[in-house]
Amino acid sequence: MSGRSKVIIITGASSGIGRATALRAADHEDHLVLVARGAGALEDVARECRASGAASVMVLPCDVGDDSAVAACFEKALTAHSVIDAVVHAAGVVAYGRTEEIPPDVFDGVLRTNLTGSVNVARHAVSTFRTQRAGTLVLIGSVIGHISVPSMSPYVISKWGIRALARQLLVENRDMPGVHIAYVAPGGVDTPIYEQAANYDGHIGRPPPPIATPEKVARIALRLLERPRARSQVNLSNEVIRLGFSVLPGIFDMLVGPLFRLAAIDGTSPIEPHRGNVLASHEAGNKLHGGQRGALAGIARNALARVRVAASGSAK
Repeated sequence: MSGRSKVIIITGASSGIGRATALRAADHEDHLVLVARGAGALEDVARECRASGAASVMVLPCDVGDDSAVAACFEKALTAHSVIDAVVHAAGVVAYGRTEEIPPDVFDGVLRTNLTGSVNVARHAVSTFRTQRAGTLVLIGSVIGHISVPSMSPYVISKWGIRALARQLLVENRDMPGVHIAYVAPGGVDTPIYEQAANYDGHIGRPPPPIATPEKVARIALRLLERPRARSQVNLSNEVIRLGFSVLPGIFDMLVGPLFRLAAIDGTSPIEPHRGNVLASHEAGNKLHGGQRGALAGIARNALARVRVAASGSAK
């Protein structure tokens, strides 16, 4: 796929990993088709991409959970460029809370964007690629698609589904050597998704260490366009976590609760329940980074807060 500027559709391009992927592809002077719900944020990213050297930039506001809207995006991209070389699907939302605590419309909203949206994008990407007899689809999953954690029920379910989708597409497209399916599974990433998340847990979430930058995930995703691989992890620790879940499930289940609350929840910042950006884009929160790099400091604050609570209880 090297030797000329590529035509790349990037979903979730207004924020986080999708935004980083768009900016990285712009540096390569590719033709970009940027897709996300927030039109204003997409225009901001488009300006950055043009300034960075993108061959062209098309902005297509779209809810990936709506199949007809996704179909229209692909039609417009093909009308403009005649070919689509690659799709990097990074759109996603999060809701914190137990299964019974999250309102049904919010729970369904996470599944609609993350899982149904992935199927919609894959449906039209693969159909296009098979017609062309060439193309690469990169699905951005998560290490959470390989394990279970408390208080992220719909997100866990959706990410397991994305991993299953990637595997299914690999089997279905073995007859077409030019069509490639790739899957990237990062762990914690410094993006705004944690602050943008719906929350019924009572405390804001944060990425557990080691925290990757969205730029690192973008580099891996775009590298797969040149050297496709079925699965790519971002950090070695993800493989350790996945292995622990598979080989020692009892021990994993015993430890994951307290470790999750220590490393992936800010126990010092209680919040009221809210719907976040699950059902509608919050454009003011669409940024490249989430300001979440101080993981060890956050763990220390949580540990200190627990010590204080324990000391207060013993003093009574």
